[in-house]
Amino acid sequence: MAGFLNIIGKLFGSKYDKDVKEIMPIVQQINEEFEKLNSHSNNQLREKTKELKSEIQEFTKIESEKIKSLKIESEKEISDEEKENLYDEIDKLEQDIVDKTEDILNQILPSAFAIVKETARRLTENETIIVKANDFDRDLSATKDFVSIDGENAIYKNEWTAAGTTIQWNMIHYDVQLIGGIVMHQGKIAEMQTGEGKTLSATLPIFLNALAGKGVHLITVNNYLAKRDAEWMGPIFQFHGLSVDCIDNHAPNSESRKNAYLSDVTYGTNNEFGFDYLRDNMAKRPQDLVQRKHHYSIVDEVDSVLIDDARTPLIISGPTPRGDVHEFNELKHKIETLVSAQKRYVNTVLSDSKKLLKEGNKEDGGFNLLRAFRGLPKNKALIKYLSEEGIKAQLQKTENFYMQEQSKEMPKVDEELYFVIEEKQNTIELTEKGIDLMTTDGESKDFFIMPDVGGEISKINNSSLSESEKSSQKETLMRDFSIKSERIHTINQLLKAYTLFEKDVEYVVMDNKVKIVDEQTGRIMDGRRYSDGLHQAIEAKENVKIEASTQTFATITLQNYFRMYNKLAGMTGTAETEAGEFWEIYKLDVVAIPTNRPVVREDKDDWVYKTNREKYNAVIEEIVKLTDEGRPILVGTTSVEISELLGRILKTRGIKHNILNAKLHQREADIVAEAGNSSVVTIATNMAGRGTDIKLTEEVKQVGGLAIIGTERHDSRRVDRQLRGRSGRQGDPGSSQFFVSLEDNLMRLFGSDRIAKLMDRMGLEEGEVISHSMVNKSIERAQTKIEENNFGTRKRLLEYDDVMNNQREIIYKKRKHALFGERLSLDVSNMIYDTCYNIVSEHHELKNYSDYSMDIMRILAIDSPISEDEFDSLNIDEVTDSTFSKCISNYKLKSEKIAEKVLPNIKNVFENESATYKNIVIPFTDGMKTLQVTSNLEEAVKSEGKNIPTSIEKSVTLAMIDDFWKEHLREMDELKQSVQNAVYEQKDPLLIYKFESFELFKVLMSKINKDIVSFLLKSDIYSGGSASIQEEKIKKQDDNLQMSRESDIPDGNPQAPQNKKPQRIQPVRAEQKIERNAPCPCGSGKKYKKCHGR
Repeated sequence: MAGFLNIIGKLFGSKYDKDVKEIMPIVQQINEEFEKLNSHSNNQLREKTKELKSEIQEFTKIESEKIKSLKIESEKEISDEEKENLYDEIDKLEQDIVDKTEDILNQILPSAFAIVKETARRLTENETIIVKANDFDRDLSATKDFVSIDGENAIYKNEWTAAGTTIQWNMIHYDVQLIGGIVMHQGKIAEMQTGEGKTLSATLPIFLNALAGKGVHLITVNNYLAKRDAEWMGPIFQFHGLSVDCIDNHAPNSESRKNAYLSDVTYGTNNEFGFDYLRDNMAKRPQDLVQRKHHYSIVDEVDSVLIDDARTPLIISGPTPRGDVHEFNELKHKIETLVSAQKRYVNTVLSDSKKLLKEGNKEDGGFNLLRAFRGLPKNKALIKYLSEEGIKAQLQKTENFYMQEQSKEMPKVDEELYFVIEEKQNTIELTEKGIDLMTTDGESKDFFIMPDVGGEISKINNSSLSESEKSSQKETLMRDFSIKSERIHTINQLLKAYTLFEKDVEYVVMDNKVKIVDEQTGRIMDGRRYSDGLHQAIEAKENVKIEASTQTFATITLQNYFRMYNKLAGMTGTAETEAGEFWEIYKLDVVAIPTNRPVVREDKDDWVYKTNREKYNAVIEEIVKLTDEGRPILVGTTSVEISELLGRILKTRGIKHNILNAKLHQREADIVAEAGNSSVVTIATNMAGRGTDIKLTEEVKQVGGLAIIGTERHDSRRVDRQLRGRSGRQGDPGSSQFFVSLEDNLMRLFGSDRIAKLMDRMGLEEGEVISHSMVNKSIERAQTKIEENNFGTRKRLLEYDDVMNNQREIIYKKRKHALFGERLSLDVSNMIYDTCYNIVSEHHELKNYSDYSMDIMRILAIDSPISEDEFDSLNIDEVTDSTFSKCISNYKLKSEKIAEKVLPNIKNVFENESATYKNIVIPFTDGMKTLQVTSNLEEAVKSEGKNIPTSIEKSVTLAMIDDFWKEHLREMDELKQSVQNAVYEQKDPLLIYKFESFELFKVLMSKINKDIVSFLLKSDIYSGGSASIQEEKIKKQDDNLQMSRESDIPDGNPQAPQNKKPQRIQPVRAEQKIERNAPCPCGSGKKYKKCHGR
């Protein structure tokens, strides 16, 4: 199929060729506009930006003015139905503004891109640019040393500081960068090769979209890049009056971070943007919010953020009741016994297998080999034996036989094992033999066996027991199910901890804590824990303190966070291999941008060896040969461990080298600077080497350029492409070569058995190699299998989070209405109606008038508006309408009385404390709960207390939503864990999760509505008099809250790579210090302390 598509591509051109062909006319328009701007003065160039801003505002002026008038109209005394219609119209107009803004931006694109390119040209060709100073220039000059004020003029230098290093601007956009900019503006992903200037290309769509004044976000993978890019590219935007900031420079929840979001261009890391969104949805006051609406975002290294990091949700959590109750310590001794027994048995079986295969008994030998593999696939003796001639092929042949007909014969293999490990799926299952070994004499034989709930309930229902006895037995059954479900889950996690997770490989123990290690970079991932109890299981295994489980207060995946933007774009060097996933999840198209100069790098076929020892010997010989030729070498590894192993071998051979990984990221700048010199060997993990721009000397170019040596194929094709991409930048010569062995994880788990068979048939001697394009394709097919598995995992996670996201959107929308109060009156009216309907529907069918009367008195604090005869004769809707009508009129009357009652006390406080009090807190109670209601003191006096009922509605709604939502999240966490047992009943856990979560959410909304309505209708001011009214004390966010990225991967895979570039430690640099009595740099003539130093 692939070959057929290649032929079609050659005949008709590929998708990417067509994409670029469609864009070229726009590139031509940009260059034409660019030529015209050559004759403009500096002031005229800046004036063009103002004209474009005005053009955008004029284009959406009618809709903006109509929204203002509709908002004024909605504040008048009108019916709920009219209000709802007005709000619907406002929402539609806001969407129309978004659509029309996009239309006008497309029209002005050539002019806007030309302005950025012309600005870049003038900064490249001139040391200073002089313009007429405006207020923005004067404010900027007080904090930035590249702008100075001379009388009426502002002087912009072409030299400034970025990430602690002084840089001089010397870049003008190529046509390929214009193409990349257009692609990103269109809401697509621009795949641009190393050295092609993605960061510069992004300035074009950032500038264009920032003109709309709705904010543009540039997302990076770490704060070093966010701060560097904001300082490096910032002056291009600031020259045209656009404000630029980086959220990572400011503390969370601070006024300065809020101002950063109000900037035209905002840089920051993906985690901080996500956590700010969650924190905003926990805020108690509108002024505590920092983010505005999500308009347009460009994600740098988009594959890392939206693919690799997307499966680890952002979580804000806090302590949970009974979070320290678990059975890990009690059960780990049983697991140690079980694992020891399995190890002894597997060693015996493996020994038998070797003996039988040596005798030529392939059937029994293969059977025992498969049994050993399913018992302990990571057994080192087994891995070594599989690298011998013919053994791997024999295992695959036997496995294929027993897997046919849906693994009908596989139980024969597993029956003597204590537990079975499916390494590809990362799952472990106890066998009957394992359960018997763990069950001690004093325990029931069913101690570790899940009850058949459906069958048992059916038996109870068909029994002759009384209803109370049936109910009691069902309760006992469900309690037994819950306990055993938790116990079996604990056992499974302990088994994974003991058999699949190795200390100092997947994790380390530091300061009496288990910390996850990113295998790609060696970085300790502080704050990240394995999910689903796996981390606690590892803590039990290592005999360290088992941390109490925490309760989720707010959570979102990056997938759902980024889908909130009106328009999303991305840039990276490698996205083509994940194009299907980008489209299916984010509706993001990938466009491969051509290089400015043709790539002349030679990508050689892989060299495949039988064992790791042979492979590493060949790598060392290749390094020796290339250094003798005078070529620099970048050796790429998949883990820190292999980097250090190669380093030790090279040291014994006397070959000078540098190692670049996360442990040595302080020296990154120096190592990268040397990496392009003659005969320099640099060893780097694939992730640590990502993004490194290695520049070559002319001498090196003459001898063949940078040589890339890959010591192993990565699970993902794009990581290999990233490594290759370090060589051949901007038309430089170079080469790339991968060395592979059959012992590599990729080949061991997913490699085609054809390669193993081929090597056996050829009878290769030790150290001999095979190399062919067909072998490369076979390896890439193995990588594709893993990519498909990982995509399935991420998609599954997203399907779970989509359920949560639908609920989250409803709750956060309701919360936002309460926070701002704009649409709260309509929400309260709807809540009262829904509560009335629930009460009526519960009792009307049974014609139970007495319970109906009791409930409306208990919950709604009103007498029945209808007689018993009317209750029986009227339908549900008519009874509900009558109940609602009386309830709403009673509520309005009560609100007026509260305003009258509280007004004298408020006036008293205003007369005595208005100089110091801005907001006041008034306690209200319904006899059960007491809530502190915040209100603006001056507004309360001016409105004669009429704003107090609205303040009560705000405070009560926020308090109730937050309490119930936290409890609901805990229930959802428990539900997600418990539904996984549905697989034992051959049911889809996701379907059960969707159904059960819907029922839980219905109950949640009913509880929220009922409690809010009940409090509003029954509450009164606390009987403490004026002494109860106090000044509002601003509370900081709870210090016990934890911000974390939990590894929420269903299979518990430790390889959840951060894919983050290591941060370089920068020299400390003193900022421009201005004496307080010195003249202000803005040119105002005032002293600094009286101007920008205030």
